[in-house]
Amino acid sequence: MALRLLAFVLALPAVIPAGDTGLQVATLVRDSHVLVSWTFADGALDQLNEAIDSGLTTSFTYDVDLRRSVSVWFDRTISTATVAVSVRKDTLTGRYQLTRSIDGRVEDSRVSDSGETVRTFMTAVDRLPLFPTSELQANVEYTIRVRVRTRPRVTWFFWPWDRNAATGSARFTFIA
Repeated sequence: MALRLLAFVLALPAVIPAGDTGLQVATLVRDSHVLVSWTFADGALDQLNEAIDSGLTTSFTYDVDLRRSVSVWFDRTISTATVAVSVRKDTLTGRYQLTRSIDGRVEDSRVSDSGETVRTFMTAVDRLPLFPTSELQANVEYTIRVRVRTRPRVTWFFWPWDRNAATGSARFTFIA
C-alpha cells in the first residue's frame, strides 16, 4: 500500500502540467543590487479583460526568490521579495488606476487611459532592484525564480492548493 502511494506521489508532477512556458526572466548585477526583469506573455491578461472592464480590482502577484545553487541537495533560498501589481478600472471615466508594490510598500501608482499601458504595467518589469549584493558570495552561481499568481484566478480547473499561473527562472554567477 505504501509503495502504491509513493508511486502516485512521484507520478503526480507528470500529471500536473508545468507552468514554465509564459514567464521570461533576466538578471543583471549593477550598483550593488541584483536587478530583475521579467515579461509575462502567457495571455492571462486577455483572460482577465472581462474582470478588468467590470471594475473589479485585478492583481498579479510575483513571488521572487534568490536561491543559491547547491549540488547535493535542493537550492537554498537566500532572500525573497513579493511584487504585487494591480489594476482597477473606473467604469464611469474609463480610466485605469495602476499600482505596484514591493513587499507591501507602494513603489509606483499612476492613472492611465491606455489599455496598452495597462498590459505593459501588469506583465513586464524592467531592471527592478530587489536584492542587495552584500548577501552574495563571489564566484557562486545563483538562481532567480519568479512565480506569478493572478486574482481572480484564470484557470477553470478546481485545484485545492494554490497554483501558480506561470513560473520562470534565470541563473547567474556573481563576480565581485
